[in-house]
Amino acid sequence: MTKPFCRDELHGICALLCSLLLEIPLVAQQNLVTDPPQSAASLTLTAIYDQQERHNAFSYAGKTDPPLIRVLPGETIEVRYVNNLPVHSDEKCALAFCKNIGNLHFHGLHVSPKNPQDDVLTMMAMPGEVLNYRVDVPFDAPPGLYWYHTHPHEESARQDLDGMSGAIVIEGIDRYYPELRNMTERVLILRDRVIEDGDDRKKIQEQLEIPRDRCGTSTEQHLERVLTINGAVRPQIPIRPGERQFWRIVNASPDRYVDIQLGGRQLEIVALDGMPMSYHDRSQGTLRVDHILIAPAGRVEAIVTGAATHSTLSTRCVDTGPDGDYNPAMVLADVANSPEAAEHERKVPAVSGPAIYKDVSSRQLETIKAHVPDFTVVFSEDKNGFYINGKKFAMDSAPMLRAPVGSMQHWRVVNATREVHPFHIHQVHFLAYAINGAASEMPEWLDTVNVPYGGTVDLIMDFTDPVIRGVSVFHCHLLSHEDKGMMAKIVFE
Repeated sequence: MTKPFCRDELHGICALLCSLLLEIPLVAQQNLVTDPPQSAASLTLTAIYDQQERHNAFSYAGKTDPPLIRVLPGETIEVRYVNNLPVHSDEKCALAFCKNIGNLHFHGLHVSPKNPQDDVLTMMAMPGEVLNYRVDVPFDAPPGLYWYHTHPHEESARQDLDGMSGAIVIEGIDRYYPELRNMTERVLILRDRVIEDGDDRKKIQEQLEIPRDRCGTSTEQHLERVLTINGAVRPQIPIRPGERQFWRIVNASPDRYVDIQLGGRQLEIVALDGMPMSYHDRSQGTLRVDHILIAPAGRVEAIVTGAATHSTLSTRCVDTGPDGDYNPAMVLADVANSPEAAEHERKVPAVSGPAIYKDVSSRQLETIKAHVPDFTVVFSEDKNGFYINGKKFAMDSAPMLRAPVGSMQHWRVVNATREVHPFHIHQVHFLAYAINGAASEMPEWLDTVNVPYGGTVDLIMDFTDPVIRGVSVFHCHLLSHEDKGMMAKIVFE
């Protein structure tokens, strides 16, 4: 794999960052979220059936904890994906029993959609087969939190629910916000835990402080799953009173929303969906909020400050619509003063070199907004499936449209259903600037955006990076909807 130039004065930082680094994601050890040691290694991910947990999983370094990948802009991610899943599966996928097809998607990265990079259309491994990925991260890649997950059509929701995903960190966000240097960094991966028949549902509800009141307008108010942090149910996150830490949170659920809040204290947002707040506007500082909604596949990177007393990290009730899923409020973690983890805590390193900005003038943005939509996406559904512009996706579907590389386009996404849908497109970010025809108070650069039920969002799509040439896809990131047809191909040319 390629390595960047390093200066002698970086010493330990150079040793830390001058190669692709891997670490087992944060795990709950004695109910405490800490950072384990890192280890540099070649990355082989093996898809297996976990007999103990009775579901599919990724095996890495002898454990079923998918590694966290760390890389610098300009480096290459190399992953060998080995499909050791059984030929015959007892698990039910979207339309039938799973065939255990496997592959990887490098979510949010501005990289090529062609083989052997972020290709989810032709790179598919049946049980017993191997895929070799070599993903070239551009030198001007926005530094931040991304993630990888499996993306075989008709089977992605099942595999994502099984936990076949992991985080990716492109280092260097301190170039944009130097105050992050030497802060304790935590990578928090939100995943589902299915409530089994033998579980004490009442005890789980009490443990996570799930209200018994109705949540939203969903007609289904039955608790089927709860959210974990790095596999642990309500772990403890250590922080000292007044201490500032850098938390990187990814919602790796296939279909659950979280509306994050921290015990009445503000979150200081540094990046959304891997994009630093100042990447497109160097004058943009951090954003202080009381809570923030994270769609399935969304990421938030924020500075948090420790309170003098015990507090909790929790999610509020999210109304996903009459036909949507039940997303109740619950406590995700306890946040408290605990010196136990001090020696294990990882600090944000200082990365040399200047910040790279991709400035977009307000005049250019206003011109695009004033233009009629270049393309309209319509989400719809019925008892037979889920559709984009009236069409149900199949692997042999023709591209729905072609878009010239080098352009920026005005897209409108229309949700003609009775539930919220998160819109996602591979290879690029977009500016979400209007909801239901009204300008947003704070336009955001994202790769996944919520579309309100019965409503619309307006986006400025950034197709200017030449690396994206090829056939890609856009879809609803409620992965069961994608599996059942709510996806389409796009050719970047």
